[in-house]
Amino acid sequence: MRASRVVSHVLLAAVALAFLYPLIFAVATALKPPGETFGSPGALVGSEVRWRNFADVFTYVPFERYIGNGVLVAGAGTLVVLAASALSAYAFAALRWRGRDGIFLVFLATMMVPQEVLVVPMFLLMQAFGWVDSYQALVFPWAFTAFGAFLLRQFFKSVPGELREAARLDGAGELRVFLRVMLPLARPALGVLAVFTFIGYWNSFLWPLIMINDVNARGTVPLGLQLFFGQNGNQWHLVMAASVISILPTLLLLIALQKHLVKGIATAGLAGR
Repeated sequence: MRASRVVSHVLLAAVALAFLYPLIFAVATALKPPGETFGSPGALVGSEVRWRNFADVFTYVPFERYIGNGVLVAGAGTLVVLAASALSAYAFAALRWRGRDGIFLVFLATMMVPQEVLVVPMFLLMQAFGWVDSYQALVFPWAFTAFGAFLLRQFFKSVPGELREAARLDGAGELRVFLRVMLPLARPALGVLAVFTFIGYWNSFLWPLIMINDVNARGTVPLGLQLFFGQNGNQWHLVMAASVISILPTLLLLIALQKHLVKGIATAGLAGR
């Protein structure tokens, strides 16, 4: 019994190290001098620890602006997704209306359509709205997807209907039941959706690349990272330093919502019911 426990701990440690190694490699490379990035393959430590690389990121490109734009777009997109998903999920889970289940299946089927297929018609739509090279074009087109509605619908369906009936008997309307009863109970599921959505917006590259013309003004972090590759060569030490910096906002979000994230994954019914 003790031997099996030791073996399991060793295997878990090996798997954890395998997952952590890319992050360790990125941090180590970010601290190397420019000429030693690939000078000695496998060596994590260079001839000196160069903390100045992190400061050079902000002098090479306006990286603080890209971080600000990324936080703005990801934050606004997350709020819109939470609002739209919660309302639609409640309608699909708690309200009774003709064709509800059929429409939900069609809505759910849109998850099988890859983003690349929708890029051209979505771009033409944004062009018709006059939203090309704007923040709203980065936020709204992908804010009304089926994933959030599906996740929250599964949670709302797990809430006993007696709670809603009791609120209605006390004179609460449907909107008040939603705001005062269902939403507070859905905080864990909302936390899960907020984390997934923020990370999705933060890491988005293809859509901002198509929509944004003035990268210096409205570029996000992924667009900023590609500026380290250019006519002056590939600045790998700065790329790694910028990548490590770009991890921090999502890491802070995960730490802040860790409690809701764990509870939400356990109770939101990701596997269906």
